[in-house]
Amino acid sequence: MNNKVHIAMKVSPFMANYRRDLRMGGDIRKKRKVEKATEFVERMKKVQKEAGAVLKKTQEEMKRYADRNRKETEEWKKGDRVMLSTKDLVFKERLVHKLVERYIEPYKIEEVVLTNAVKLQLPSSMRIYLVVNVS
Repeated sequence: MNNKVHIAMKVSPFMANYRRDLRMGGDIRKKRKVEKATEFVERMKKVQKEAGAVLKKTQEEMKRYADRNRKETEEWKKGDRVMLSTKDLVFKERLVHKLVERYIEPYKIEEVVLTNAVKLQLPSSMRIYLVVNVS
């Protein structure tokens, strides 16, 4: 896992930390030059700064692509009345889908949970979760 090249950074996590590939087996008794601790710390700071910049850029690109399909939602407040879509509701009787109403009764908003989710005052006979998406 540490030796797999990351898509955004174009280097493996091990390479990003230590500027060399992970040794997979081999002779561990080889002598090599040991760098100074201060040089190591400076190098690590530089690598982490570069990786952070690349990840920040990737995060911004992902947000831009995700936001293309998002729409602004209306501001809902407690007491507003909304229609409930029957698209994903399951009915006890098998009703002909094309004859079922698309939206049912205006229900009162009990609480705004998030900008895109509200809690409705639904009758207990409906047996669905009270928090629904505003779409």
